[in-house]
Amino acid sequence: MIQLEKVSKTYWMNKENAIHAVLETSLEIKKGEFLIITGRSGSGKTTLLNLIAGLTRPSSGQVFLDGQDLWSLSDQQQSLIRNRKLGFIFQFPSLLPSLTALENVALPTIFNTDHTKGTATPRAVELMETVGLNDKLNAYPRQLSAGQQQRVVVARALLNQPELLLADEPTSDLDEQTETEIMDMFQQIHIITGITIILVTHSTQLVRYGSQSIHMSRGMIDSSVHN
Repeated sequence: MIQLEKVSKTYWMNKENAIHAVLETSLEIKKGEFLIITGRSGSGKTTLLNLIAGLTRPSSGQVFLDGQDLWSLSDQQQSLIRNRKLGFIFQFPSLLPSLTALENVALPTIFNTDHTKGTATPRAVELMETVGLNDKLNAYPRQLSAGQQQRVVVARALLNQPELLLADEPTSDLDEQTETEIMDMFQQIHIITGITIILVTHSTQLVRYGSQSIHMSRGMIDSSVHN
């Protein structure tokens, strides 16, 4: 499903100094995998996730999604792929405070122009039940705990039935018990839907949830394990 061929990302501070966030990295991720990427802060794991998602243009190398070179596509084609194939979960919940939990989940349908828009609300309700928040449909973000807010974000990311779910440190701001609950939820979603998941975390203890894990150091993959 995803293939990276000798991908690098370099950030130039000035003419002489550069940060090599990702270096000559090749990676293949099959459809249905639950890949967990670990590494210390600054190891390149978030940059790698953004390269996979097409959010960051590589300095060199190629990124393929379903056989398509992402950076050979127009901006409009890239946007359509992100909207239809990808679901994003970032480190901190990005919920609109003026909308209820259900309205936040249904938000991506604003950008839809196809027939799925008419079925958004029933699907949003279904997803709220899936993440265990069927009693919080009309609650506002300020009325939800951090863990509940993250569950709403997960439900929203799944609204358009993406083929690939990308999560950047989704449990870093949670206590240990809530972290376990969120990871159990990810695992159940993976088992039930078969969706491909790529999750970045600094915690090596979470690799047990994935079907595959890689560890990054200094912008490179230094180990890979299939569970």
